[in-house]
Amino acid sequence: MSYRFTTEASEDLHEAADFYESRRSGLGAEFAVEVGIGIARILDAPRRWPEEEPGIHKYRLDRFPYGLFYRVPDVRTVVIIAVFDLRRKPGGWRRRTD
Repeated sequence: MSYRFTTEASEDLHEAADFYESRRSGLGAEFAVEVGIGIARILDAPRRWPEEEPGIHKYRLDRFPYGLFYRVPDVRTVVIIAVFDLRRKPGGWRRRTD
């Protein structure tokens, strides 16, 4: 199984990592590692994580208040559509349809 980030999700990831790095040296890398762990868990069993709405799943990171929102368009691919701060307006990730 493979995965890809939409352009917006990739931008989300970089912005969040930069934010955490600005708070403490190395924290941005720790965030990126946590995202990588989440992706590995998603790829292991993509339909295990709850659906926020039909066809869109959410994996919540353990250490950071972020969720990975993703689609599974076929049996070989996961598309991450948002790396979203869960403290923000609920449902703000929904504008992501790519």
